[in-house]
Amino acid sequence: MEFRVIDDTLQFYNLMLIDIAQAKEYVFLETYKFANDHMGVRFRDALTKKAKEGVKVKILVDSWGRGPVSETFFTELIRLGGEVKFFEKIKINSDIFTRGHRRDHRKILVIDDLVSYIGSANITGYNLNWRELCLRMEGEIAVAFKKVFLENFNAFNPFIITNKVTYTRKIRSGNFEIIRDVPSIQFQRLRKRYTQLIRQAATSVVIETPYFLPGFLLRKAMMDASKRGVEVAVIMPKHSDMRMVDILRNKYLGLLHDAGIKLLFYLPHNLHAKLLVIDDEIFSIASANFDFRSFRYQYEIALIGSEPDILRQLREHIAETVRNSQELDYLEWKRRPMIEKIFEWILLPFRHFF
Repeated sequence: MEFRVIDDTLQFYNLMLIDIAQAKEYVFLETYKFANDHMGVRFRDALTKKAKEGVKVKILVDSWGRGPVSETFFTELIRLGGEVKFFEKIKINSDIFTRGHRRDHRKILVIDDLVSYIGSANITGYNLNWRELCLRMEGEIAVAFKKVFLENFNAFNPFIITNKVTYTRKIRSGNFEIIRDVPSIQFQRLRKRYTQLIRQAATSVVIETPYFLPGFLLRKAMMDASKRGVEVAVIMPKHSDMRMVDILRNKYLGLLHDAGIKLLFYLPHNLHAKLLVIDDEIFSIASANFDFRSFRYQYEIALIGSEPDILRQLREHIAETVRNSQELDYLEWKRRPMIEKIFEWILLPFRHFF
């Protein structure tokens, strides 16, 4: 098998478009956002061309994340036999504050049992200058991702989500573990797996995430690891695209800093990567952010493994991210404006929804 870690968004899109152009049997795409902009149009047109050639095309996109995109955007693709599903529209009801947050946040692409992708990037030109993290895989693992996609696609319809227990089960492919998470206070399989991995860490823990709002058990696992001599580092954007999350996360930084955790802020623009590396031996590349909302309310997916070639490339990715980051200035954090501290307390009860 061949693996390629990609953190340049435009390069990532171009690679996917090249692979789509070479498809002979099928193209399956699941994504949170599919925008009606120049990049979304490029992908739609590429997929429509393949449908015209007789290639089987299936798309699953979240109704909330899709923005202005609707069935009419894909009219020609659908006319040619392509299938497009929009995951669960937000309804105004008594459960809006929980059910409305149950979004399909997964991002995978599978082509011809040969090539598969997983990572952080949506299909939109909005994030072209963001630092993403995606993995292109060439080989038999595509068969496992095909199974994952089809189970997801068949389980989602406009009225009900079925087979909940089935698609929360782990799937193994060689030395890789694929975890699908579903909205649940009980399951939260990805949070539990991350907590387990951090508790087992012997030398190092590296986390990259755009939104950093870890729950109590994750915070405790990170602080306990640091106290036993594990080097724990969290890299997040200095300014993400969610200002309220940036304000709320600041509440946790002092406590984590005091526990010896290294907190780094990526400076050039938004860091949108979702990465966990343990002891430079185990990695997780995922769609999930390191926050309450991803672990509790969203449909997420993660690839966990120990492939040396992927870990080598991730070392290079992390080193480049760190070179463009600065460490938390603790004194500056303590002197942050009083209005921000007030907002931290105001937002705290709503932390599960960010």
